[in-house]
Amino acid sequence: MKGAQLAADDALPPEGLLPSPWPARRLTIDGTMLHVRDTPATAPGAEPAVYVHGLGGSSQNFTDLAALLAGRFDGQAVDLPGFGYSDPSRRYSIAAFADRLVGCLEHAGRGPVHLVGNSLGGSICVRVAALRPDLVRTLTLISPAMPFLDPRRTAQGPVLPLLALPRADRILAWGMARLTAEEMAEQVLLACFGDTAKVSAQRRAEAIEEIKLRYTVAHYPQAYLGTLRGLVSSFLRAYLPGMNSQWRLAARIAAPTLVIGGLKDGLVDPRVPAQVAKVIPDSRLLILPGVGHVAQMEVPRLVARGIVGLLDDV
Repeated sequence: MKGAQLAADDALPPEGLLPSPWPARRLTIDGTMLHVRDTPATAPGAEPAVYVHGLGGSSQNFTDLAALLAGRFDGQAVDLPGFGYSDPSRRYSIAAFADRLVGCLEHAGRGPVHLVGNSLGGSICVRVAALRPDLVRTLTLISPAMPFLDPRRTAQGPVLPLLALPRADRILAWGMARLTAEEMAEQVLLACFGDTAKVSAQRRAEAIEEIKLRYTVAHYPQAYLGTLRGLVSSFLRAYLPGMNSQWRLAARIAAPTLVIGGLKDGLVDPRVPAQVAKVIPDSRLLILPGVGHVAQMEVPRLVARGIVGLLDDV
């Protein structure tokens, strides 16, 4: 592990108007629809990249970052099964999500990609990079949801008792219905950002629209709780024998890797990114004071500089 190298700010497009979410398309793999947003490259020689969001998120979580990196990356951001506009899944485990991502990468046929994952997406990308190194050029993990011993210390803690209850998805749906989309969006932003003042009016409006979508999708409570259950299960298996441990998988990663963490992360223990960087052989670590769980949304230019620094380094 070594410290991350930041590219100069002028290596990125100049600051200006916030981009709108990029056009989307539907991709059908094995009879299941995945919703994909493309961020076309703006310069020749750009290489393929794929962005993977976290629990409860969507492809829109990478709008700003993908725009900043369009000079280097021909990007695709996916809505994981059960989230955003993608079809639901029969299973919501880390392994099932990783299999679906591998299917997406193979279907695209773009060769090895630069893989960028946030939170749950980071955990999924760890598994893909470890088991399918032929598909990954570089790996960037932003607040990866890797196992830590006490998940009750995070903002997800109050939801954990639901996992043991029958018909927990109905209870969650009932709880969601008691809040307006605006109230729910404010709770999400408070949990995910170190400083919600950094959320622009445009991004806040998009967050509210995304919350409204959840109220219209019957499978969302089941997808959310099923995925949270899968994450907790991966935490428990991480400390048991066998190669399904996320920590053992991380140790097998050969791709050059950048690990980013925010010290005000309320969803993943802020100590986890450093632990992840120590385990992955060819890793770089970038710790951001005052930043929360979604650094790619809160400080996208800093994250983009870190990723360009990774590319320059390798």
